Amino acid sequence: GCAVLEAAFQRYWALLFAAARPTENKQPWGTPCTQLLVFVATPGCDGFPSLDSKESCEYRGREREGKGTVCGFLAGLETFSQLVGRDENGMYYINKTEIVDFPRFPHRGLLLDTSRHYLPLKAILETLDVMAYNKFNVFHWHIVDDPSFPYESSTFPELSKQGAFHAMTHVYTASDVQMVIEYARLRGIRVIAEFDTPGHTLSWGPGAPGLLTPCYLGKDPSGTYGPINPILNSTYQFVTSLFQEVSAVFPDFFLHLGGDEVDFTCWKSNPNIRAFMKEMGFGEDYKKLESFYIQRLLDIISSLGKGYIVWQEVFDNAVKVRPDTIIHVWKENPTPYTEEMANVTKAGYRALLSAPWYLNRISYGQDWMAAYQVEPLKFEGSSEQKDRVIGGEACMWGEYVDVTNLAPRLWPRAGAVAERLWSNATVRDLQDAYVRLADFRCKLLGRGVQAQPLFVGYCENEFAGF
Repeated sequence: GCAVLEAAFQRYWALLFAAARPTENKQPWGTPCTQLLVFVATPGCDGFPSLDSKESCEYRGREREGKGTVCGFLAGLETFSQLVGRDENGMYYINKTEIVDFPRFPHRGLLLDTSRHYLPLKAILETLDVMAYNKFNVFHWHIVDDPSFPYESSTFPELSKQGAFHAMTHVYTASDVQMVIEYARLRGIRVIAEFDTPGHTLSWGPGAPGLLTPCYLGKDPSGTYGPINPILNSTYQFVTSLFQEVSAVFPDFFLHLGGDEVDFTCWKSNPNIRAFMKEMGFGEDYKKLESFYIQRLLDIISSLGKGYIVWQEVFDNAVKVRPDTIIHVWKENPTPYTEEMANVTKAGYRALLSAPWYLNRISYGQDWMAAYQVEPLKFEGSSEQKDRVIGGEACMWGEYVDVTNLAPRLWPRAGAVAERLWSNATVRDLQDAYVRLADFRCKLLGRGVQAQPLFVGYCENEFAGF
């Protein structure tokens, strides 16, 4: 009676036995092992996963039974799929084994940027599949940014009509978004949307006249625009309406609100902004103006019954936020990310780590090793502070990434981050990890994923996806 598990069984049956001969499809495991008994401990298994979802699972091959939570079984099925082998006679087998498994961190995410290059819906869905193979459980959808606004809003349709690269071919319709959310749900993956403001919003301007700040050259407007204009009541009316829609569309409790890299140059050039600064007693400290905007935004999101994640600048600039705010650490300079994690958790906030896991950055050689060797809790702080680290995210920013190179740049490198966030801190042996990751890369190729090689060698099924 659990649709999530039924769909998962069907997926994994196809993954494991699609290549079987017709006679084998009847009993692919052979007569002695034709059933797997599953006991699910979580009621309401067809709901949306959340930060509090439990992901434990036990499997006993000897008794051919398992027990655990729904999200745990989704991960457990992936583990099971990696244990199934096939002998020279074409018979499937699985060694007797006993597994008790659970993740180290509850938030294990992957960020995709769909603004700098539009990613087709199919590419996103395929990425969700491979995320499930790697036991990632959060899809951080950085859906809009300066270059384009591909989200098709029902409240403000002009945003995508004017702000997308192409208003017909490079947008995510309401049905597209719902498909992503449902596809993710069936794989135990949360979808957290990011609408970053007040910076990173240049694509919003054409579809929302009056929203962005007019920049000045001397006494005259320059014809260019900067961040969202924080001094107008109309700004907050717009933001309220947009996030009312976004909150209804995306069911996860959390929204990612950005708040990073706000360039103050345009604000400083605008005489109306400068007058407002004087009136408010902000002096020349434009971080106070940024905080003024973000505080009002956070109040709006709170009134909608949502929680929020923000990039670390919101914390660094001392914006007043709720105690349950999650701070996303991404910068490595001028403050080392280890020091930032210590500061954030000491202040009582939960933290996410991404700084060492920007997979869009590549180098010659086995750069997955650096990602694998990161220890998220390696900072000075109490055990209570370290309990506030809820996980991390690998990030794939899109300046130089589109559908042509997304999969090979992500996989299997992202698997190093996935293991660091799932496995016990003592699982750190690089040579052992190499052997397992290389084998897993071959499995990905067999599943049609164009995962790049770790080093020299070959896979028996390396041309399966081509």
